[in-house]
Amino acid sequence: MSTNFFRIMPLLAAMAGSSLYFATSAVAAPLTSCTMTYKLSGWSLVYKQYDGIGNISCSNGQRAQVALASKSIGFTIGKSEIEGTGVFSEVKNLNEIYGSFVAFEGHAGATKSVDGQLLTRGEISLALSGNGRGIDIGVTLGALTISPR
Repeated sequence: MSTNFFRIMPLLAAMAGSSLYFATSAVAAPLTSCTMTYKLSGWSLVYKQYDGIGNISCSNGQRAQVALASKSIGFTIGKSEIEGTGVFSEVKNLNEIYGSFVAFEGHAGATKSVDGQLLTRGEISLALSGNGRGIDIGVTLGALTISPR
């Protein structure tokens, strides 16, 4: 009986090792980095509302056209159009990007406008920076919603 045990033991060890390997490789999905180019336009007077479009591309080959909606409140006044780029923290796939992000923003301009935003949603962060035209100034706290187009 002990002879059979020693014959089966290497087989059992190999099976256990391979199942552990496949279980951990399924859990540890590779992460991808994504960037976005965008255009936003809107107005503000204490309440700020900007809408626009964006194009997202990821290092794993995924791409998407998205709709953007920004609503916030704070010390703000003006009207502008902004074009810029955004960089996301690493994600498992593009679908994790959709949804609402909490946004802290500062913007200023007189004919030439500058905008910067730091956004977060759980483990995912987004940094936006852009230039455009308009007359505006302010600091706001609100949300940016990214949805498929």
